[in-house]
Amino acid sequence: MPDRTSAPSRRTLLTASAAAAAVAVTGGAGGPAAAADRPTADRLRRLIASMTLEEKVGQLFVMRVYGHSATAPDQADIDANLKEIGVRTAAELIAKYHVGGIIYFAWAHNTRDPHQIADLSNGIQQAALAQRTRIPLLTSTDQEHGIVARVGRPATLLPGAMALGAGAFRRGTRDAREAARIAGAELAALGIRQNYAPDADVNVDPANPVIGVRSFGSEPSSVAALVAAQVRGYQSAGVAATAKHFPGHGDTKDDSHHKLPYIDHTREEWQALDAPPFRAAVAAGIDSIMTAHIVVPALDPAEDPATLSRPILTGILREELGYQGVVVTDSLSMEGVRTKYGDDRVPVLALKAGCDQLLNPPKLDVAWKAVLAAVRDGELTETRIDESLLRILRLKAKRGLFDQPYVTRRVVDRTVGTRPHLAAADRIADATTTLLVNEGGLLPLSPRRHQRVLVVGVDPASPTGTTGPPTAVLTAELTRLGFTATALPTGPAPTRAKIDEAVAAARAGADAVVVTTRNVSATSTQRTLVDELAATGVPVITIAIQNPYDVARTTGLGARAHLAAYSWTDVETRAAARVLAGRTRPTGRLPVPVHRADDPGTVLFPVGYGLGY
Repeated sequence: MPDRTSAPSRRTLLTASAAAAAVAVTGGAGGPAAAADRPTADRLRRLIASMTLEEKVGQLFVMRVYGHSATAPDQADIDANLKEIGVRTAAELIAKYHVGGIIYFAWAHNTRDPHQIADLSNGIQQAALAQRTRIPLLTSTDQEHGIVARVGRPATLLPGAMALGAGAFRRGTRDAREAARIAGAELAALGIRQNYAPDADVNVDPANPVIGVRSFGSEPSSVAALVAAQVRGYQSAGVAATAKHFPGHGDTKDDSHHKLPYIDHTREEWQALDAPPFRAAVAAGIDSIMTAHIVVPALDPAEDPATLSRPILTGILREELGYQGVVVTDSLSMEGVRTKYGDDRVPVLALKAGCDQLLNPPKLDVAWKAVLAAVRDGELTETRIDESLLRILRLKAKRGLFDQPYVTRRVVDRTVGTRPHLAAADRIADATTTLLVNEGGLLPLSPRRHQRVLVVGVDPASPTGTTGPPTAVLTAELTRLGFTATALPTGPAPTRAKIDEAVAAARAGADAVVVTTRNVSATSTQRTLVDELAATGVPVITIAIQNPYDVARTTGLGARAHLAAYSWTDVETRAAARVLAGRTRPTGRLPVPVHRADDPGTVLFPVGYGLGY
């Protein structure tokens, strides 16, 4: 259903869609093409030939915009748009800059609920099809699942990449493909036709601050197989998948949101470690690949960020890997790509390197004008712009946007957050939880022996759409399973007062204590909390709710059992509770090695490790 402010009828929508498709593929009104006739390359070239330079350049940009509606956002969102972009609404953004794509964010208030998202998508398409070129717009988002999701409940939230990697030891790649198919079907129903997933990075550095559990694991062949499975899952549901972050962001200690990371892999190491998942994605027919704002001197001695590197994007990705699809930059607002060059140079250099879509520049006016100037001054040719534009239009045609750009609430209701999808999410999650320590067979807990369970620990900010923090979700699920559970959050850096409160609560009659941990360091007071709780004599179980490496910092502190959940989203937290209670057997296996904290050269738990009941 279109944006509520205009609310054309269903007949109007279908008529507009057909007319737009016919006009778009012929370059003029009254052309012979039918709406269901996918535009050919020749027709797309004729469309391109009819466009002004401003229209062509605009199509290369994918931009953020604030608001739940394309034409009538809240006043605060209008103010934010005016301040950051110089327009009031998404419709004005499209009219002024002719952008080819819009990216949805929860923080930009684009994703309140399924019907609203569908209305926003339709409103955006109406605005795009009202322009002279009548080219449908490609909406996108980051819906990796796990700790990165922009669309929340009541949409189906699924386990993230590393959790799927843990489940793949027993279940192969079928759960990864099914998760992507479900996610893709729901995104398509909402009018979102490009997803910036799956993550194809091989996480070989436990200290990686930006990838971690967003990766399927540390073994290139396993990551490659899971990436290919998700590409096929997403694209079978009508959504363009996007493998990221080329040439590989898995071995860095810096976050490219804030710094420009360097990766010191040799060319041979890159071939062995980083390249296989991207090769697999290309072989699987992936629609788009996202660049990384990282420096890899072995691949480009000029030490330009990969996003701006012609040797990497054209020389390796296009020519060596044979990739002919769309290349999209990571967000151009990130510091990693802004460190070496100014905001006016970055989009020009990205196009010269081989990028097609320019994602989310900090100042659209500066970036748009810079590309126009580069063409007019001869630094970029219009032919080069046309090459990227043809790839983008082919992708839009492939994903059916010329045929049917609109979505309906009826399809939303029968697709998004359905019982079969939610049940599949729980089933997939049940295969991911990994049991690493179980001294004396403490687990599974029994309501007869461990009736009173105290749940303490870290409660990170809830990911989009979760029902509550992990201690609350664990408590609710354990209560549903027959325990008397109590939540007492203690935070990421428990104070002396919080530790004393937790210890007192344990001594007051708890039969077992569950501690959620996250990113435990050598000096973290999370370690003090575990140690002092264990000293009470009450059995302590720790659950790593993000990176599984926490066990290296908590082992030896007296906890008798340790689980890895890989995320603190509802679906993975509930799955961990079912393992605690013995309702589900732990079948997940580590997709990354865990090394000793005091001796990083020694493996504490190898890839593939995991206990069962």
